[in-house]
Amino acid sequence: MTGSGAVPTISVTSRDNPLIREIRKLSGDSTAYRKHGRVWLEGDHLCRAALARGMLPAVAVFSESFWPVAPAELARSAAKNIVIPDALLPEISGLESPAAMGFVLDLPVELPLDPGKASVILDRVQDAGNVGSILRSAAAFGFGQVIALKGTAALWSPKVLRAGMGAHFALRLVESVEIEALNGLAVPIVVTSSHQGALLHQQKLPMPCAWAMGHEGQGVSDALMERSAFRVRIDQPGGEESLNVAAAAAICLYASSISRS
Repeated sequence: MTGSGAVPTISVTSRDNPLIREIRKLSGDSTAYRKHGRVWLEGDHLCRAALARGMLPAVAVFSESFWPVAPAELARSAAKNIVIPDALLPEISGLESPAAMGFVLDLPVELPLDPGKASVILDRVQDAGNVGSILRSAAAFGFGQVIALKGTAALWSPKVLRAGMGAHFALRLVESVEIEALNGLAVPIVVTSSHQGALLHQQKLPMPCAWAMGHEGQGVSDALMERSAFRVRIDQPGGEESLNVAAAAAICLYASSISRS
């Protein structure tokens, strides 16, 4: 089978093909990427986000129905293209309605913690949707590094990738970190709490800094709280007890971003 340009393109029809089996694991197991060293990006949006940041896939996968109309920038981006029957899409999809294409991407090399970079620390944040949303806010508001302490949802899991909407490729991601590694930070740690600290909107926030976002139910750990230089809380005139951690992160990171001006 020939493909667009010089990219080798082959047809795969068996669900037992090694690549299909690998993608099935990558799409269904939140930590399979650690073993395989690759991630599965499902759908046009994530794939384009990776390309926009200079990430080139090892393999691009297209359904038979989509392949004839696949945009050139997607069809020519990978080292190899695979075309599969539409009936195989549910085998490799983590979505209720499978996407018509995706990329197998080599996992970016994890870089060491950058001591001076504006950062977000995730302290046992376990919901994949929350983690992905926080990554999006970090990228949007100029926080270029996310440090995930042990107990936090796997940063490159399929659900976090989907919730992140491409933010992964704009960030320096450091995961499975012990709390002692934070001793190497050269920026102050700022902790938000629902019940202690000064009101956020009344503070002059340090920038760059490292915002710490805690477990959905337990909040930031005592050990991390002790390392903080600032503690703030978000005013809630409506009287709610607390905010979702992703919502709180968006508010705090935005507040820091405008403090530069």
